[in-house]
Amino acid sequence: MAGYASGKYAYAISDRSGMRFPYDEMVREWNGSLVHYSEYEPKQPQLQPKPVGSDPIALFNPRPQPASVASLILLDNNPFTSIIYSGTTYVNVYSEDHQRKAGDVVRFRGPPEVISSGSGGADAKNLQAFANIPTFNNVSDLNNTNGFTIALGQIDSSGTVTGATTSDSLTDPINYFYITSTSSATSGGVSGGGANTSAGPVTLGVVNG
Repeated sequence: MAGYASGKYAYAISDRSGMRFPYDEMVREWNGSLVHYSEYEPKQPQLQPKPVGSDPIALFNPRPQPASVASLILLDNNPFTSIIYSGTTYVNVYSEDHQRKAGDVVRFRGPPEVISSGSGGADAKNLQAFANIPTFNNVSDLNNTNGFTIALGQIDSSGTVTGATTSDSLTDPINYFYITSTSSATSGGVSGGGANTSAGPVTLGVVNG
């Protein structure tokens, strides 16, 4: 077979316009239509979109934040105030913006100190401990190792509790909580506790570094 003729004298009818054009000026579109080159339209890119995968979520080699450990909150000097109401001793505790909840159990500790153990010489070891909170106004049970269940706010000698909510001013934090003491205070309205006392959980956790 000799092959196809060049068609330099031939004409073709456009599938788009129906007009006659020189055969050698015709082109084939992506959909198979034979059109004049002046009528040619490329394939619309949206007819064949590129696949889009899902957005990445997980990080490579992540290091999750460890769970928080309850810690000590340092209190101001002489943060405890004894209150006597209906024969019971209560102790107001000032702890600025403490963010505790009613019913939380809080243990008080005195200032940290270093003590020595062993018989001396090579056996001696220095250990860190907490000193006892000094007794004030006959209130002597603040060193209870089991802690105290707290109530929010500040109680007075009439049994009225104030500052337990932020309803009066939404911008004011709750700065007080109070406990019921097993001691019998000599009088009400006496502050004590000394310096560098703290409030925290009954058992101190270990922070992993």
